Amino acid sequence: MNGFGMFARTLAAAGLAAALGAGGAWTQEPPPAEDLPPEDFVIMPWGGSPSDPDTLREIRACGFNLAGFITPDGVEAVAQAGLKCIVIDGRVSEAAANPEMADAEVENRLNAVAGPLKGHPAVFGYYLRDEPNASLFPNLARCASMLNKMQPEVTPYINLYPNYASAKQLGTDTYEAYLEAFVSAVHPTYISYDHYALMADGSLRDSYFQNLEAVRNAALRHGIPFWNIILSNSHFHYAEPSPAGFRFQVYTTLAYGARGVCYFTYLTPRHGNYRLGPIDQFGHKTATWDMVRDVNLQIRALAPTYLTLTSVNVFHHPGVPEGCTGIATSKHLKSVSGKQLLVGEFEGPKGQPFVMVVNTDLHHSTPFDVEFKGQGGIFCTSAYTGATGAWGGEGKWLAPGQGMLLSLRP
Repeated sequence: MNGFGMFARTLAAAGLAAALGAGGAWTQEPPPAEDLPPEDFVIMPWGGSPSDPDTLREIRACGFNLAGFITPDGVEAVAQAGLKCIVIDGRVSEAAANPEMADAEVENRLNAVAGPLKGHPAVFGYYLRDEPNASLFPNLARCASMLNKMQPEVTPYINLYPNYASAKQLGTDTYEAYLEAFVSAVHPTYISYDHYALMADGSLRDSYFQNLEAVRNAALRHGIPFWNIILSNSHFHYAEPSPAGFRFQVYTTLAYGARGVCYFTYLTPRHGNYRLGPIDQFGHKTATWDMVRDVNLQIRALAPTYLTLTSVNVFHHPGVPEGCTGIATSKHLKSVSGKQLLVGEFEGPKGQPFVMVVNTDLHHSTPFDVEFKGQGGIFCTSAYTGATGAWGGEGKWLAPGQGMLLSLRP
């Protein structure tokens, strides 16, 4: 069958004709507000967002469930757009940055911002600090504790350094000590960190997987989820956005068991050599917008199944990055074949085995196969429909950076 015939057959079989509007144009409605609440899995454009309705509707249509950082006067517009947000205000961030500020002054500042917004359905959290030195953890703990007493349902937002930060930046001798100091002092409800690893020469920063390993281990040790902030623009020596780059960043994060993906940035900064964020410096959509929407919709399609799973192991095969483990640690797979793969292993609510297999080659597709240790049929959960069906045929290929969620059923 020729390519057009194959496409027509697939379109009809999948029931996608309903997605075609008048004249055959594709239509895309924004995802329902209730289908993936950020309390379950965060998808956020990292940075300040305008509160005009058109921008917020576009953010939602791009697959996000948080609007980013919004000033208090924009919270109502966020609610009307069907989103939630992290509130940002100088009174709060100044208190978070000043350990010498008296308790009464800190409390007054926090209450001045959070008090009027108490119980507002669009408030997910309050911004405290980005990339703090460990010396600030006690003060951040003070601010977070006060906010939690004022509004137990909200999340104080603190984002941590990546593992390529210097010891001086971290304020600790090792990155692992930095993570442990943060969790022990602040008692956060999640760990958020950023790591920009895709370089302009086509290479991957050496420490990318080690960062995922360290944060996953800390999150599991303390029983809290983690979020990864990935790159969605180009600047300095970082690569320009590509579909493979987004697939790689999102699926490697999912394979490690994350409960949040954030993008730096949605609006392209108007300085330096920043370029090709989803919205450019003149307010226009770039090709990156569609790339981000594509992977966000894949997260949403997988979420009903993915969110029921518990991460139990991660390994690489055949090559094993420093600080990571290989197939000898696998709990569910007897063998796996392909070029260079990452495998996240999970268990369902009744202990059933799942694996997220990711092609970590940014430039080449690969055929692959897996053999589970148990008996049964292998099933695949579609990243486009969310449906689960028998795995085989053309499904045994992975595009550059692509991941696939497989399970074993008796």
